[in-house]
Amino acid sequence: MSDKPFSAACERNREPILEVLRVHYADRREVLEIGSGSGQHAVHFAAALPQLTWQTSDQAQNLPGIRAWLRDAALSNTPEPLCLDVASGSWPSTPFDAVFSANTLHIMAWSEVQSLFAHLPGCTGPLAKLVIYGPFKVGGGFTSQSNAAFDRSLRDAAPHMGIRDAEAVDALAEAAGFGLLASVAMPANNFCRIWQRHA
Repeated sequence: MSDKPFSAACERNREPILEVLRVHYADRREVLEIGSGSGQHAVHFAAALPQLTWQTSDQAQNLPGIRAWLRDAALSNTPEPLCLDVASGSWPSTPFDAVFSANTLHIMAWSEVQSLFAHLPGCTGPLAKLVIYGPFKVGGGFTSQSNAAFDRSLRDAAPHMGIRDAEAVDALAEAAGFGLLASVAMPANNFCRIWQRHA
């Protein structure tokens, strides 16, 4: 339908991400997706993982597109999307046992990334899992020339954007009570990084 936004990147990466989620979300029930974007990931993952309630969220301007994808998919496990601004909005108090976000950290300002992690303890329960997909620097360096070029293009477009350092993000996670479980290399020089909240 014409009112549905479309992301080619979502179509390309959804199957590799799903394989990671099949492993790490096998025993999960309530997922909060932060920055649901077009809504494509939500309907794909919710259809493939029907044991999950997949709660989408994003800034207000993106909610109509997400609703369009949810409406057309007509799944029983995708409730109405939440309006969520990671820096200034109110966060849900539901104790989710999983949190997912894709291709968001390099678009947010670092202060927004910090805010995201700082809010996680308030919306997750013990042993909750956090999965974040996207490009990361490792050991302070880029993992490919294409990522270095992508980082330059981001910073040229807006100085607050840029590929984040994996170790710096790990430190934010640890401060929020989440320890790194795994870092899974993905196609196109991306990673799925998985943390679990300490008991």
